[in-house]
Amino acid sequence: MEALQQTKGIEKVVFIASVAAYNTNFPMLPEGKIATDQISESDKPFYSEESHPYAQAKFLANQRVDAFLEANPKLNFEIVTVSPVGVMGKSLSAREDSTSTGIQFLFKNKIAPNPFIQMLYDIDVLWALVDVEDVAVAIFEAAMKDGNHGKNYLLSGESYKISDITLMLNHQKPIGKPSIVYTNELAKQDLGMSFKPVELTLNGYDS
Repeated sequence: MEALQQTKGIEKVVFIASVAAYNTNFPMLPEGKIATDQISESDKPFYSEESHPYAQAKFLANQRVDAFLEANPKLNFEIVTVSPVGVMGKSLSAREDSTSTGIQFLFKNKIAPNPFIQMLYDIDVLWALVDVEDVAVAIFEAAMKDGNHGKNYLLSGESYKISDITLMLNHQKPIGKPSIVYTNELAKQDLGMSFKPVELTLNGYDS
């Protein structure tokens, strides 16, 4: 961010963060929230030292961005952040080592390589998902639209229990109905987003 200040011609910076910027417990809910609650950009971000180090790193990085914005109120460029939930969908490459591709493979085949994944199956956790193509569109729109300086957009489609995610990855109908845990209204309003149904996203995964 300091280098950006020293670089001429910068007009817009888009940080690709994570839902962990709002909740390091993801995919579980923050403390104090229940399944019927919704989480929005106006909620106080939740951080726990017991959360996964990856989520902690995402959260702390986003805090540095916020601190930079507060310390530099008169920048010559805009900074905007997007925070996607669990990114799912068809890969554009043949890579098999991405987190998203790996999770979809595990959920489709109900494989538990460690106690954490087994715990997710056991409690049938409600998982918030977003289509990878929607994330790409949101990043583009965030870069091209003016007037969103300092905002951090949650990118989220529907939330389903893992048991239903497994069914949809196997081209079967979910038993439960979707819910919206992480609101996407700000992204719809400012970025003109329209998020794909999760069933369509998961049906596109064939590995």
